[in-house]
Amino acid sequence: MPQYFAYGSKEPDSLARKDKRLASVIERVGPIQREVRPDLFDALMHAIVGQQIATKAQQTVWGRLVRALGQVTPCTIDRMEAEALQRLGLSFRKVGYMKGAARKVLHGELDVEALRHMDDASVSAALCRLDGVGVWTAE
Repeated sequence: MPQYFAYGSKEPDSLARKDKRLASVIERVGPIQREVRPDLFDALMHAIVGQQIATKAQQTVWGRLVRALGQVTPCTIDRMEAEALQRLGLSFRKVGYMKGAARKVLHGELDVEALRHMDDASVSAALCRLDGVGVWTAE
């Protein structure tokens, strides 16, 4: 079951007070449910899968990946053959980025759990050191 970012009325109320047009949109649209992926490696892989493709395409490819692997972990990404990942709908480059990130985690070059304790700028800097991860993906 998906988890969503939790916020109260304080946050949208604050935004609405600052911008009348935004207030109108907030009133019309209502609360936004933003999915949160608590497993940081899973979240990183999900972000890479979604780079430069439509949300629906990301959902389709992600679903195939989860069905094929059972669980998206550094070990399952590393063990699966590159060609098998490509058959799920991933590009050659994305497969390389994903496998590269998995290997860095497995070799201790990237501690994904340490990211939880960093400020946003440090997280972004750490993730941007990975091939295929730029600021937009890191954010």
